[in-house]
Amino acid sequence: MSDRILFVDDDSDLLASFQRQLRNQFTVDISPDGQHGLESITHQGPYAIIVSDFRMPGMDGVQFLSRAREIAPDSVRMLLTGYADVQTAIEAVNEGNIFRLLTKPCPPETLTRALTAGIKQYQLVTAERELLEKTLSGSIKVLSEVLSLVNLEAFGRAARITRYVRQIASQMCLSEVWQFETAAMLSQIGWIILQEEPLKKIYRGSSLTGKEEQVFKMHPSVASDLIGKIPRMEKIAEIITYQEKRFDGSGIPIDSCKEDQIPLGARILKVILDFDALQVAGDSKEKALDQLKQRSAWYDHSVVAALEAVIRLEANYQVRIVAVKDL
Repeated sequence: MSDRILFVDDDSDLLASFQRQLRNQFTVDISPDGQHGLESITHQGPYAIIVSDFRMPGMDGVQFLSRAREIAPDSVRMLLTGYADVQTAIEAVNEGNIFRLLTKPCPPETLTRALTAGIKQYQLVTAERELLEKTLSGSIKVLSEVLSLVNLEAFGRAARITRYVRQIASQMCLSEVWQFETAAMLSQIGWIILQEEPLKKIYRGSSLTGKEEQVFKMHPSVASDLIGKIPRMEKIAEIITYQEKRFDGSGIPIDSCKEDQIPLGARILKVILDFDALQVAGDSKEKALDQLKQRSAWYDHSVVAALEAVIRLEANYQVRIVAVKDL
């Protein structure tokens, strides 16, 4: 089988016996303790199955498998112990999300059956995740293409703010950057409810009529409702719902949510959306940034600081015209 298995145990003789017993059926790697096991997972993974001894010096099996779960959540985890009791089983299930709890000495046929079942479980999990990711990626692509067909200006704005959101997330050393980027890409989907005249006013920086303003304020909720119907997009839909919410709690939607209660992705979007609007209205990057700083109650200061750092980096870029052959 191509799916690899990692055994972690401080008994070198036992590890060697596992390799001998299983070499004709499985691809087996070994590690002498929890710390080396974590390094193997990080640098040599992914592993379909991670099997750990319970009693090990420094880091016991439950602690090791709990940390392994953080690094490689798809890997199937098993605990092998000669000290099986109720408390061990409870800790193993609650802290490490263990697939099998095996006792020493473990008969070869029992171990083989457990490993075979574990690989099937791993393949099921990874196949389901791959299917969901492809479905999710396709849904995002379709929505973006629909926006480009219906409203090219909104699509262009989404592309601009996505670039800045990516740079700010990198500057702030954030994880799950794909969520922030996806929220930025789809944040303008709700603009499909706007007619041509109010759209022109928005891009000119002109004032909207009362009715036009009312319709415009609906666009985040419209986008959120559409996106929320896609599986695994709930957090992204929430970010889009709050994209026009100010840090002090004013703005839409009208509720008690404010400051750190507002999703971080929404706080980033609010800064970038307003920054982009000021530039479209004719401000330079520096002047637009100054305007944001003057509205200090509206924005998360850490996001504004990250944007300022990104702008400083951009100032070092050189814009040149080159022939295609020189690219």
